[in-house]
Amino acid sequence: MANVVVVGAQWGDEGKGKIVDWLSERADVIARFQGGHNAGHTLVIDGAVFKLHALPSGVVRGGKLSVIGNGVVLDPWHLMKEIATVRAQGVEISPQTLMIAENTPLILPIHGELDRAREEAASKGTKIGTTGRGIGPAYEDKVGRRSVRVADLADDATLEARVDRALQHHDPLRKGLGIEPVDRDALITALREIAVEILPFAAPVWKVLNEKRKAGKRILFEGAQGALLDIDFGTYPFVTSSNVIAGQAATGTGIGPGGIDYVLGIVKAYTTRVGEGPFPSELLDADGQRLGERGHEFGTTTGRKRRCGWFDAALVRQTCVTSGVTGISLTKLDVLDGFETLKICVGYDLDGQQVDYLPTAADQQARCTPIYEEMPGWSQSTEGARSWADLPAEAIKYVRRVEELIDCPVALLSTSPEREDTILVKDPFSD
Repeated sequence: MANVVVVGAQWGDEGKGKIVDWLSERADVIARFQGGHNAGHTLVIDGAVFKLHALPSGVVRGGKLSVIGNGVVLDPWHLMKEIATVRAQGVEISPQTLMIAENTPLILPIHGELDRAREEAASKGTKIGTTGRGIGPAYEDKVGRRSVRVADLADDATLEARVDRALQHHDPLRKGLGIEPVDRDALITALREIAVEILPFAAPVWKVLNEKRKAGKRILFEGAQGALLDIDFGTYPFVTSSNVIAGQAATGTGIGPGGIDYVLGIVKAYTTRVGEGPFPSELLDADGQRLGERGHEFGTTTGRKRRCGWFDAALVRQTCVTSGVTGISLTKLDVLDGFETLKICVGYDLDGQQVDYLPTAADQQARCTPIYEEMPGWSQSTEGARSWADLPAEAIKYVRRVEELIDCPVALLSTSPEREDTILVKDPFSD
């Protein structure tokens, strides 16, 4: 049986929630392997809308095991609120249906406070566009070896020692930013209280996943955000604080690289971005406004309006390489309905030279201007199409040209937020 990794191949918001939900029906286990609750997935199931931030998308499907891996940074208070919300919508969540890796680092209130203070102190042009939820500082503590992890909640002496180590770092930082020192006792008390709710879900996830794999179970690895926000391969410094590319699925769960059989890259039929950072194909005209309105381009987590632009094949070709993408799921094709002419960015002009990838250096990125290829649009509606026969010829030509330019085949085609409105070309779980 194949194990599948799902990654966003742009700047996030590609429609991963629907695709993960669609694939989860075929999976036995769904595992989150990176990120925090700064990314959101919206699922529409039988008319019910679920907005998930910390929970794996598989929790809304009965009979599945959902896993939060060690590559995630977890806000335990947010998680319990989200569990309560989903339970109120009729979804059963228990230690039998949800497991949290024992070595998962926690996001503490001090992380959010530091995150927001830094962003407020940043000058214009240097703001990262963080959600202020503490994800970055939590990852900093992880690599600084001062995290409080899920397993630490089980022992008072260990918990106090971990908190003390963290505060040795945080209190001087807070003083420099004009924030009051941390109330150590209040923090430890809050952690002891939440421990009672979190610890029943704790498990050696690496061991469980290995057992599931040996038993022939299908595992779906769910990534958050998009590869262009990867800490190493994204548009640095306007990136997230974790590795987003598919290789993180192995280290973020303990499955090992041999446990990955197929990488599905989720790609929007145009391009969007939230927050600051380079965006070569961004449209600041009526076409960009139209894409935003038709695509309902507002962030699930922040509600911020997304920047919109034409499809950037050069960028997606790049992320397909860095994530080892086997096939893509092309989403929101219906948003392009009615455009007389469509443009695809095939490369960039950099100081008079044509380049086929976005350079790493920020100053070079700023000087890159898109090179476009034009294609005729279509007037017919593609919304809700469930087979190639339902698509106009021009739409099929657009999809085929995308495949050629990114050097990667389309495995699924999404034509609306409804999970059933999906054209299957290649089942990622098939052997």
